[in-house]
Amino acid sequence: MSEPQGAQGRRRQSLLSSIDASRPLVEEIARTLYDRPELGLAEHFASARLKEVLSAHGFAVQDNLAGMPTAFEARAGKGRPALAFMAEYDALPAIGHGCGHNLIAACAVSAGIACKQALSDELPDTSWVVFGTPAEETVGGKVAMAEAGVFNDIDAAFIAHPGQRNSLGGTSWSSHPIEMTFHGRASHAGGNPQEGINALDALVTAYMSIRSLRNHLREDARIAGIITHGGDAQNIVPDRTVVRFTVRARDWRYLETVVLPKVRQCALGAAQAHGATVEFRHHEPLFKETLEHPVLKQLAAANFASLGEEVPPLPEGSGGGTTDVGSVAWVTPCVQIGFKIAGARGHSREMADATLTRLAIDKTLMAAKVLALSALDLVERPELLAEAKKHLHVAQKGM
Repeated sequence: MSEPQGAQGRRRQSLLSSIDASRPLVEEIARTLYDRPELGLAEHFASARLKEVLSAHGFAVQDNLAGMPTAFEARAGKGRPALAFMAEYDALPAIGHGCGHNLIAACAVSAGIACKQALSDELPDTSWVVFGTPAEETVGGKVAMAEAGVFNDIDAAFIAHPGQRNSLGGTSWSSHPIEMTFHGRASHAGGNPQEGINALDALVTAYMSIRSLRNHLREDARIAGIITHGGDAQNIVPDRTVVRFTVRARDWRYLETVVLPKVRQCALGAAQAHGATVEFRHHEPLFKETLEHPVLKQLAAANFASLGEEVPPLPEGSGGGTTDVGSVAWVTPCVQIGFKIAGARGHSREMADATLTRLAIDKTLMAAKVLALSALDLVERPELLAEAKKHLHVAQKGM
């Protein structure tokens, strides 16, 4: 038998009221993280502050997840389903919180605390979790956390990102950057160049060959590279050179089985042609594309609308970015919504400053409501959660 509408309405209103009451906390988190920006894997102040807040509100905190000292889990409850809100808190060099991660953290904390306060008594078998996920801008903390099994017992995960528009997340691109080091043999470039093996010539040949791959790959493949070490002096035949490529595609399976093997083959062929050798290293992990979960997107869209918020369609041709949220979305149903706080560009000082405005705090509270209400919908309508998990299972099997 379905639960009376009155009980559902009461829970929703209690949840909204709890989030509204968290405004001073949201403001405090936004300001203190703005004032003390920290780079990825060095977010010691931010991580400690968030853990302190969650612990004070009755969450059991576990830190040092996946071997990262600034990653943590804060959990209220031991039952299922377990619904998670993800916090980010790393900043950008010289810019600070120009990607608004201070608001992402505040939003996740607000949603998690509100769910515990408003719903734990009526839904005692449900667990509410806040994850601290470091280094989104660099090594992708969620990638390591997903590989370590951190999200395996999570039934659905939510995150909200500030920016220039409200959005239902959409997908991202997969990416697996690769570094290639060419080894040759040094000699005097004027006196006896014939005795050398030019590692730079091998690199340049490889670079041109790899760039030409666009003629033989799908439209969604992207390859961009820079030479990070081209030699030591112009009168020495270079014996060691290094190039780094960012290699992207819409589909991580296509990236791993087609694009990257072709890239490596180009480099191997170029090295052999010049008598050099080449070694490969992935200096960043595989960022999978964000798998879209229709059920969660539909719930988020309905909850945006219930709060009087419009969600415009994404501009034509948008995309190309990557996020470590993709690794979570391939483990458990997950959605990343966007919420508009300003017209400023992402990764700019203007965006960092915009995170402290009254409008930004208003919209962070709104986003927390969308996340919390969507999580509540999954608890109240378990058939939707089952549908979301079925979608994930089909995608994981490659069907």
